[in-house]
Amino acid sequence: MMQFFTNLLSVLTKTAPYWGLFLGTFALCYALTPVCRGLARRCGMVDAPSARRINKVPTPRAGGLAIFLSVSATLAVYMSITGAQLSPLFPNEVIWRVMGLSAALVFVGLADDKFGLPPLVKLLGQVAVALGAFFWCGAGFHTVPFFANMPVWLDCVLTTFWIVGAVNAFNLIDGMDGLATGLALIAAFGMGGALAFIGYPQATLVYLAFAGACLAFLRYNFHPASVFLGDTGSMYIGFLLSVLPLVMKSGDSFFVSIGVPLLAMGVPIFDTALAILRRSIRAVLSRENNRDEGNTHVMQADTDHLHHRILRKFVSQRKAAFALYALAAFLVFVGFGALALRDRAAGLFIVAFVVGVVIVVRDMRRIELWDAGRLLNAVAHDHTSSARRRRAALAVPFYVAADTLLLVVTWFLTSLLLSLPITQTACHTDLPLHVAPVFFALVFFRAYATVWSRARISNYVRLAVAVVSGVLACDAITILLGYPHSHMTAFTALYAQNAFLALVALRFVRPILRDIFYALDSARLADDPATSRILVYGAGLRYSSFRRELVRGASRNSRVIVGLIDDDLLLHGHYIGGIRVFGGLSSAKVAVRALRADTAVIACQLTPARLELARKVFADAGLRVMLWSFEEKELEPCQDSTEKKC
Repeated sequence: MMQFFTNLLSVLTKTAPYWGLFLGTFALCYALTPVCRGLARRCGMVDAPSARRINKVPTPRAGGLAIFLSVSATLAVYMSITGAQLSPLFPNEVIWRVMGLSAALVFVGLADDKFGLPPLVKLLGQVAVALGAFFWCGAGFHTVPFFANMPVWLDCVLTTFWIVGAVNAFNLIDGMDGLATGLALIAAFGMGGALAFIGYPQATLVYLAFAGACLAFLRYNFHPASVFLGDTGSMYIGFLLSVLPLVMKSGDSFFVSIGVPLLAMGVPIFDTALAILRRSIRAVLSRENNRDEGNTHVMQADTDHLHHRILRKFVSQRKAAFALYALAAFLVFVGFGALALRDRAAGLFIVAFVVGVVIVVRDMRRIELWDAGRLLNAVAHDHTSSARRRRAALAVPFYVAADTLLLVVTWFLTSLLLSLPITQTACHTDLPLHVAPVFFALVFFRAYATVWSRARISNYVRLAVAVVSGVLACDAITILLGYPHSHMTAFTALYAQNAFLALVALRFVRPILRDIFYALDSARLADDPATSRILVYGAGLRYSSFRRELVRGASRNSRVIVGLIDDDLLLHGHYIGGIRVFGGLSSAKVAVRALRADTAVIACQLTPARLELARKVFADAGLRVMLWSFEEKELEPCQDSTEKKC
């Protein structure tokens, strides 16, 4: 038993700096937070409830001052008393300078929490502090082996962008009780753990001190929060987490220095990127439509951040916070997994990438992608003469440039598929010989005089003939110049096939994008109780015409097709463009109940008796009945044949 206590005492003594700093900042921040909360209330730094804010009662902000004071004081006392090197990766002098710059940024945050600084003024303060970190603290990407030979000016730009981006990422994500603090806590443990994993346990001391303060503050900041970080705390958190990796000269790998911090701060960084994309699109839409779209510039706040969206799903702030904590922890886990697997890290990243893409697309489809669809739709349907001239002027150069690029990529891809060596000589001779004849064949067969948005099968046949003719001409030139090779036949067939498919795919981009955005718009409208839900009778050409009009008006209408009925027995139970054919006219009432339809559109040619029957069936089911038709009519001749106009 005595040996056990002796060993325990030895372990505690050796690890005293680690648990001492963690507990020291925890205790100090736990005591300082109520004091800072009271001071913030007396100084009038209080967040009042509003339509954009989640809090229901007035809550003091600037509580992040307690985190800054506790971390700075604890580290200062430790370095002063022990005189020990805080980290083997940088001298203590660097930490003193980082603390000084942190104080300057905290001052900017306090001013903003008190007076509400203009966004530009706050941004200038952040840039000044980031430049100070580069020139005074030695922070920069040059500390990472991968970027060691980077020009100084480029290093300065990237460092400033990285620090300012992280500062604003945590500033933007701080919109829900305990969210930014909890994400900072997870990031601190993740980044510190990565350093311990690669053999620098002492370098984790700063992260442990920071984590202790965050954990203590979370006691007051978690829902229901009695104090907020404010810009004071959120900007300090982003600055510290972004600067520390850039001052540590670990010399280990790019992933430890940049990869893990990027993953650890993945949630706020992703949220910031979405905010910039979303607000930029809405700002352009506002100018295009000459009306207020809710955001007139990128710096204006909105209610579509990640925490707003998840809160709309979970309702409870606690559940929403835990969901985002779980996402952040997953990203940190990916980082640790990559460090452990090393040579096999690529496989883990592929899995993480697939999961990330699913999450991102599911989250973006109702807001960012829909807004992008609105913007593209507005541009596509701008029928002013200047807009039409711009599109006409850009159409041919776009196809020429895109076709040339596709032919070059196709040549490289075909060479790789056939395991042919891609040498400098091949790029100088074989590549131009395969690209130029096909391009001239496209010109000869008038590929660039075709309106591809209204192309028919004959146009694509002509495109295929152009490609085959160009490839055969290439082979003829190759033989005449005396450059034939053993793989010529296989290369010719594969190159012609790939080139044709690539060129066709390019010309299908526009309708594919249009259908994608219509599908996104339909998914959004389907959940809106104010949307008119349409049951269409008829699945032939008239239905295609009706659906085309809805697609062209995507994002401007409040109607969505939810189902089809048709008298053709072969169509029953099948899907046309993702819409199910429920059955014939006799199945109308069943379809109406299942689909909650409120409008019927008859989009097929019927006899007068059948049309009256359909009208009665739909009316009895409580639906509004509409008729979609197109017909040919003879115009009456002019009364006076000598008139110039009729």
